[in-house]
Amino acid sequence: MDNARSLDAPSLLRREADRRATVDLDAADAIVASSGAILMEGERLAVVSAKDREPTSLAVFLGTFGGRDIVAVRAGDDLGDAPDRRMIPLRAALTALSSHDDRAEELELAVTAVAMIEWHERHLACGRCGEPTEPQNGGWMRQCADHGQEHYPRTDPAVIVAITDEQDRLLLAHVAYHSPLRYSHLAGYVEPGESLEQAAHREIHEEASLRLEGLEYVGSQPWPFPASIMVAFRARAASSDLKVDGVEVTDAVWLTRGELRDRLADQTMRLASPGTIARSLIHEWYGANPVEDAGVADA
Repeated sequence: MDNARSLDAPSLLRREADRRATVDLDAADAIVASSGAILMEGERLAVVSAKDREPTSLAVFLGTFGGRDIVAVRAGDDLGDAPDRRMIPLRAALTALSSHDDRAEELELAVTAVAMIEWHERHLACGRCGEPTEPQNGGWMRQCADHGQEHYPRTDPAVIVAITDEQDRLLLAHVAYHSPLRYSHLAGYVEPGESLEQAAHREIHEEASLRLEGLEYVGSQPWPFPASIMVAFRARAASSDLKVDGVEVTDAVWLTRGELRDRLADQTMRLASPGTIARSLIHEWYGANPVEDAGVADA
């Protein structure tokens, strides 16, 4: 898939989980993150050297990068400065980093840092008793200060499905929380007691009244908005007759490759952002980048 690594590719980041409890967090270089944003330096991930930052209230050991220990720290502390550094939304950083083949490790660092900082910000109190929790194990666990309950980061699975019909048209849909012209595949969270496949069938029927055939796993992508992993499938609809729910999904259309290119060219449709698995699924079906074919700016 476009901008996607092989399914059997190992992590590029050396996470070194065995050192989390003993690493010197104050001596590590830092990635600066906040809820949904990351510090960038131009189109590169900004790395603040240990000598340029003060010890921080929270640091999460991410592993080694460029031969140096690296931590995620919360934005807001005095972490050094450079003219080209600024906090930007993670979605924009994802687009910038994924457009360069040599920055996959930076992308992995960015999404991990944002996910972990987000988790810490949401788990300052124990879910069992309400007492404060304190970071432990290099930031990969929080422990209740009262009774010692251990709390670990969690990842919520979501499914996304690229659906075609008997004419090999692709289904693209607009959901209520997207900007008016943004279209993508149908997706949703996995519920307790479901397999990934069951969730895919249920979500598509709930949102578009479609039955799926030939469901196939494609790949997955970390999705820290705030704490998910997006699991991608492709499938064929048993019928092209659809009915959107009108609440979460406000519109859905079957498009040929030419119709998609025309919608993009006349700017009545925008696609999922570059670097997302949703966009990769579109490229895979189309056979190229439809935005480039349409001759319009990507976003």
